[in-house]
Amino acid sequence: MAELLTTEEAAGYLRLSERKLYDLVAAGAVPCTKATGRWLFPKSDLDHWLAAEAIRPQALLRTPAPPIVGGSQDPLLDWVLRESGSGLASLPEGSESGLRRLRNREVAAAAIHLHRLDGDDENANVDAVAADSSLYDAVVISFVQREQGLLVAPGNPKKITDVNSVLKSKARLATRPQGAGAQLLLLALLKAAEADASQLPKDVPLCHTGADLAQAVREGRADCGIATRAVAVAAGVDFVPLMWERFDLVLRQRDYFLPAQQALFSFLGSAAFKNRAKALPGYDASDVGKIRLAK
Repeated sequence: MAELLTTEEAAGYLRLSERKLYDLVAAGAVPCTKATGRWLFPKSDLDHWLAAEAIRPQALLRTPAPPIVGGSQDPLLDWVLRESGSGLASLPEGSESGLRRLRNREVAAAAIHLHRLDGDDENANVDAVAADSSLYDAVVISFVQREQGLLVAPGNPKKITDVNSVLKSKARLATRPQGAGAQLLLLALLKAAEADASQLPKDVPLCHTGADLAQAVREGRADCGIATRAVAVAAGVDFVPLMWERFDLVLRQRDYFLPAQQALFSFLGSAAFKNRAKALPGYDASDVGKIRLAK
């Protein structure tokens, strides 16, 4: 069956009359699009709509989660939340904390960038959500790919090139909270270097966001730390590239079609977002909005 269904195909798929389907379209109640004068219905969106509208036992019905995006902090995401008109706020506490709050219905979505100790990171976000039985109705949607690296003082006085050079020079590497994506990346890089966190200097600040870390480097309270290129450029510090990572949004399928979330995802398809993503350094938004997992 085609991914874009005609009215006749969609009515058959939903087991409705075409007349009833047109009534739903007129009411704005069913996901659809219009091209060359014809209504078309994305099959995957119809599946999500059905899941969202399903009648569940009373024990499974819960009040909507607060309009908050938890998880990791990101400058482009912060801008999107402001400009989209979605009304969604940000609660940046780290990727694993965002998933925990999503499980508990304390946030409407979580922004995550997880890393494995074995270094196989391409599907780390998807695999973590897929393995979590409490997120039985989750959907993972691609936001961007981001360039992660080491933030260093202007001129890179310690001549830092990678984690091995950090260890060799005994540079003061600022850390991030446990469960933060950047901290998970650090642990993976240390393992690859056959080292561990006990070998890092202890007199360094704990930085909750990339912006906090950049400020610590600027003030000389740390020699380096892991954050994105966008953070480094905004703070005026130098950047040593390490890798590109996936930065995804996770939410529950039944929440996908709520007004705030739809305002957000609609904005991600706009020219304003695409231009902003191109203008900021260290982002690849070519997969934005792609559904990477639907449970």
